[in-house]
Amino acid sequence: MRPTRRRLLWTGLCAALVLVVLGGLTIHGTLWPNRLLAAHYDVRGVDVSHHQGPIDWEALAGDDVDFAYIKATEGSSHVDDRFAANWQDARDAGLVVGAYHFMSFDSPGEDQARNLVAAVPPTPGMLPPVVDLESYGEYVDHLPDASTVRPILDDLLAALEEEYGVPPIIYTTGDVFDAYVDGAYDDNPVWIRSVLLPPHLPGGRDWTFWQYSDRDHRDGIDGGVDMDVFAGTEEEFADLRL
Repeated sequence: MRPTRRRLLWTGLCAALVLVVLGGLTIHGTLWPNRLLAAHYDVRGVDVSHHQGPIDWEALAGDDVDFAYIKATEGSSHVDDRFAANWQDARDAGLVVGAYHFMSFDSPGEDQARNLVAAVPPTPGMLPPVVDLESYGEYVDHLPDASTVRPILDDLLAALEEEYGVPPIIYTTGDVFDAYVDGAYDDNPVWIRSVLLPPHLPGGRDWTFWQYSDRDHRDGIDGGVDMDVFAGTEEEFADLRL
């Protein structure tokens, strides 16, 4: 029996409604479809900043968390006011730690690199430094041209690699990856944010870290927290450390 036009319309409306409801549940943190998709990875961790407030790192380390990337710096002069405490307490709790720098589009890359290195001297056993490359403030709806951003990023990555001895990791979102990273920086591992769907990078490029949730819940933290997985094995993760 051929479906009537009315039945097709009704089916389409029901499917659209289901998608809207699922999307709303995901956006508001009730449903985490990526949690199941990320479950089979061996190594998982969090990324945090002062926004999480005080953290009970012992409790967090006991809740299926292997590593923590901690915000250290931003731009050419700002230092996260919880970085020092988070760094020490996370290490004391037995977590593998790394530091990330939020890149500014408005200050020279070399100045930004000096800011991170001053706050986080190279330390054996730490994870490679991360450059957090994403839109912010006035640039959320109007990304600067690549001709403006890439020279800053080039100098920042080069200076950090010289100091830490490894290519920095680039954390980014899909739109920013397309704007600045696609087709370049092949030596720099990519950490991609994709909280609604599994990550897919253009050209078949591999990702090293995947931020699969931005509002997960873990012991020791009040409210939501970013959750991440490492693409490889535990042995490969160990090899990543300085």
